Amino acid sequence: MDKPLEGVRVIEVAMWAFVPSAGGVLADWGAEVIKIEAPTGDPIRGLVSSGVGKTDGITYTWELFNRGKRGMALDLNQPAAQKIVYQLAETADVFLTSLLPRARKKLAIDHDDIRAANPQIIYAVGSGQGARGPEAAKGGYDSITFWSRGSVSASVTPPGASPIGMPAGAFGDSLSGMALAGGIAAALARKARTGEGSFVDGSLLGTAMWSMQMAIVGAAVAGLAELPKGSRAILANPLVNNYKTKDDRWLALCMLQPDVYWAGLCTAIGRVDLVDDERFADIDVRAEHSAECVAELDKTFATRTLEEWRPILSSQPGQWDVINRVSDVLVDQQAVANGFVQTVDYGEGRELPLVSNPVQFDRTPPQLVPAPEFGADTDDILLSLGWDWDAIIEAKTSGAVI
Repeated sequence: MDKPLEGVRVIEVAMWAFVPSAGGVLADWGAEVIKIEAPTGDPIRGLVSSGVGKTDGITYTWELFNRGKRGMALDLNQPAAQKIVYQLAETADVFLTSLLPRARKKLAIDHDDIRAANPQIIYAVGSGQGARGPEAAKGGYDSITFWSRGSVSASVTPPGASPIGMPAGAFGDSLSGMALAGGIAAALARKARTGEGSFVDGSLLGTAMWSMQMAIVGAAVAGLAELPKGSRAILANPLVNNYKTKDDRWLALCMLQPDVYWAGLCTAIGRVDLVDDERFADIDVRAEHSAECVAELDKTFATRTLEEWRPILSSQPGQWDVINRVSDVLVDQQAVANGFVQTVDYGEGRELPLVSNPVQFDRTPPQLVPAPEFGADTDDILLSLGWDWDAIIEAKTSGAVI
């Protein structure tokens, strides 16, 4: 079965996680993504995250965002290497980069340089703060640009507490990369319709604001610096809350129409006495007595373990789920059934679980394969462009090709 981007060629000149994650999504969707690395390599190859670096010779942070790509190593400071990029651009549909404007100009791979080689190419850039404005040339990282500047951290931090950090490395990078990949796919659709390429921009700040739009617009409508932050006890709806089980796990209730579900929930959990309790008769009085309502539910949910609660809560129609740990989602029956996590074989008995991008076509998860070793495909790609071995050796001797 053909993948939707089968036959699309993408040239990627990018580092770290944001833009490479977009390239990884395009590769999952079937594009041939040729990643060009500098002589020193993408620094994420050596990144230690959460105290974990290489395992069995595999750097998992590199694999996350570069699986399925082909790899070239070029010194783009040299005109001979720049000419290779132009030759590649002639054969490509997309040029994808994270380099800042100054670096793109210095290396002669800016928009006009690449478009001179291929006027119909899609030129896609992932930036920190966006393509315009006084900070357009400034870099960004997801922990400061997406999470902090984008208002996410302030919104999830309880009153009086120190700012909360990201829940996972590359959290904003992964979301922003997915959005950028979607923009590139739309540009490919436009190109198929009109024959024209596009200049596609994605940014960490823009994606953060898109993700936070309900809070941003809601605060603006209310004329507030930020939306009010309640506590677990003081709630407009105690049935949108988290409750602790006997074995220190947590359940998440999300019953947005609480009057529809209140009686059924109370009956299922063995608290029929709460159904006719005048303090909890409807959504308005439950809000007035939310602290008491939460206390009653806390007391009840603390009497059984998570596994005991599963069949009980499944017997009533109200919406709920478990607050999973990362180790739980790895083996979640729905994640496994849908191929959201896959075990990739690296040979010699080495395996690594990788998370698939969340968009699938024809009900088929993408088949994930390892990321390339440094410069693994340089020779083959040059040969496919019509180079002979003498020219390749000469380019390597000069240092333009690594």
